[in-house]
Amino acid sequence: MTAEEEHELLQRWNATLLAARAGREGPDPAPYGRNLLARWAEPQRRYHTVDHLRAVLDRVDELTDQGGEGGELELVRLAAWFHDAVYRPDRSENEERSALLAEKALAEAGLTPHEVAEVARLVRLTVTHDPADGDLNGETLCDADLAILASAPDTYARYAAAVREEYAFVPEDTFREGRAAVLRHLLDLPRLFRTPYGAAVWEEKARENVERELKELRGVPSTG
Repeated sequence: MTAEEEHELLQRWNATLLAARAGREGPDPAPYGRNLLARWAEPQRRYHTVDHLRAVLDRVDELTDQGGEGGELELVRLAAWFHDAVYRPDRSENEERSALLAEKALAEAGLTPHEVAEVARLVRLTVTHDPADGDLNGETLCDADLAILASAPDTYARYAAAVREEYAFVPEDTFREGRAAVLRHLLDLPRLFRTPYGAAVWEEKARENVERELKELRGVPSTG
């Protein structure tokens, strides 16, 4: 991450937290943002990096620009910042640990109990990516987080390779079994994307990519 990229992301963080506080007093947002950026830049990460954070934030903006209505967008953006803030591929409960971090940091940073609880709820929702009907905040965050699935085939291949690198300590057969289970869970969802824009623009391409990766994990030759 270059100094310019760090500055740009820190400015986005500051603007988001200040907007969420809506004029209420609170501490300087910058130290919290720097702490989060340091977490996203940890060396064990290959996919869950600052690039992923930026991509999710950009997709939240894209969903908003494409007719997203309702929801508490600043809280969604804060949840994007925290959703993989704790990430150790060799440990479980990363989302829960990230949610606990959000609860602690955002309470200190001046958010109300409702706002803190909502951000933490959204972070925990990224375990399943299965928001309830009408959960506008959850739909937006989950769609933004899964948007990588709808990328061009070469970008998707780099994403899948980066995930494998994060789990380099896992034997190949074990990884293939676990990764396939994750992909089957996604394909079993009624819809991968819950926002109207995500369903219309990303759903078909994402399913093609996921199905292709699942076949490759099974050793089925690709016909694409």
